[in-house]
Amino acid sequence: MSVSGSASTPSPSPQNLRVVMAQLDFLVGDIPGNTERVIEAARRASTEHQADVVVFPELCLTGYPPEDLLLRPSLELRVQEALQRLQDEQLAPAIVIGAPIREGALLYNAAVVIEQGAITGRYFKRFPPNYQVFDEKRYFADGGDVVTLNIRGVPVGITVCEDIWKDGPVEEAAAAGARLILNLNASPYDLDKQARRKALLERKSRENRVSIVYVNLVGGQDELVFDGGSMVFDHSGALAVEALQFSDGLFPVDFLCEHHCQPVSQPLPAEPSVEANVYSALVTGVRDYVNKNGFKSVVLGLSGGIDSAVTLAVAVDALGPNRVRAVMMPFRYTSSMSLEDAEGEARALGVQYDVFSIEPMYDAFMASLAGPFEGTSPDTTEENLQARLRGVLLMSLSNKFGSLVLTTGNKSEMAVGYSTLYGDMAGGFDVLKDVPKTLVFRLANYRNTVSPVIPERVITRPPSAELAPDQKDEDSLPGYDILDQILNLYVERDFSADAIVAEGFARADVDRVIRLVDINEYKRRQAPIGVRITERGFGKDRRYPITNGWKSGK
Repeated sequence: MSVSGSASTPSPSPQNLRVVMAQLDFLVGDIPGNTERVIEAARRASTEHQADVVVFPELCLTGYPPEDLLLRPSLELRVQEALQRLQDEQLAPAIVIGAPIREGALLYNAAVVIEQGAITGRYFKRFPPNYQVFDEKRYFADGGDVVTLNIRGVPVGITVCEDIWKDGPVEEAAAAGARLILNLNASPYDLDKQARRKALLERKSRENRVSIVYVNLVGGQDELVFDGGSMVFDHSGALAVEALQFSDGLFPVDFLCEHHCQPVSQPLPAEPSVEANVYSALVTGVRDYVNKNGFKSVVLGLSGGIDSAVTLAVAVDALGPNRVRAVMMPFRYTSSMSLEDAEGEARALGVQYDVFSIEPMYDAFMASLAGPFEGTSPDTTEENLQARLRGVLLMSLSNKFGSLVLTTGNKSEMAVGYSTLYGDMAGGFDVLKDVPKTLVFRLANYRNTVSPVIPERVITRPPSAELAPDQKDEDSLPGYDILDQILNLYVERDFSADAIVAEGFARADVDRVIRLVDINEYKRRQAPIGVRITERGFGKDRRYPITNGWKSGK
């Protein structure tokens, strides 16, 4: 294992060092735009915070994850142009940025240090991850070197994201003399990710007697949301500084470096509730997906139920009421309560609200189908037709006005196929795709603590698709409190049917739910993407074959 970079001999007297954590949002693929964002942030860090060093997130020049853009022939040229632009700028502080770097035939996920117009160090990520949503080994080779640099007289080690979760990189940098570790990250959010990060950083800093600066990306990228939450732990394992999650900004930290690099502690933000944290993730995911893809506005079907109510609130909080349109599309089974509640939600949130009955369209379709349907009894076909007519209306409004259709299905429904292809699944982005139904209720209650916009009876009445007389979700499914527990065990924790039954659940419920999950993979493959908030969402996390003969018992 070699050590690269400039000499890391410590200075003979205490050295003050001001590090600015650049917790910023970058656009995947926009290398020139991201480069200008780095320059602008470095200038601000210098003039506003007198920064010595500015640390940016992993792969900030390309945005994360760049996926197969990394295979484009012009990638190397564009990255080299960006690096030259950064050198030519002669920025006052040293900057540590993330970029893909090719060396010979191999591509590396790299951290690059630029000081006074010159590249003074490069570090290649040693452990590209290949699990859950990560597939970095498709693109990147494993780095091998330990890198310690003398930055402003302080011996500094560099690592990139996954490296800090593995044994070796931090330990070897500390052994090579580093008193401060700069760790560049693009770590996506899930429900308890920040707590796991803190536990890791506390242990790594304490065991290696080295302070760690953990800088994370913020913002939404397709299904992923990056929550920031950049942190500094001192050499004793104490949390000294924590940036707000889901907040874009520059966060300065002062260090006094003598025997150790001791950060000057700052007041820590209050611990957010699970519901507040998830809600922020949903808002961030919607805002960035809509804005980065250039949509003018969004439109969604408002049913008077809890899923569409929470989706509407998230959309308004992400985009503002002037960019959100809600459409109620009643049918003969739509209750007066649903009509009243949908209108109340739309008025409370100040959005454009329309009511278009699907009754005439339904009658026209049924008249056309009278011949082939003669002699048959009504079933889910007629129910699905209602959902598909609503999907046609929403997609027509989308085409005409350039609005993105937000679908409103939750994770529990997506899991068991309680949805209609080309109906309520028709759209471009599913806000609640990874949110279990029981958590949807908690989010509704949380949002009402901010301001009451969801009528109480929307939260308390039994959920219903209202596609048939007196219909309730629990007529077709176990209660959501039971359903979500079974789904968690099967989908997110890989329990077998037998193992779930051993946890105390009824065999009939378990077998029924697992069968529904397994046979509805084809639907989920055709569903819009949505914000990922759990460790295993229905997307890159879980890749099951549609056609298979696997039996679910053991």
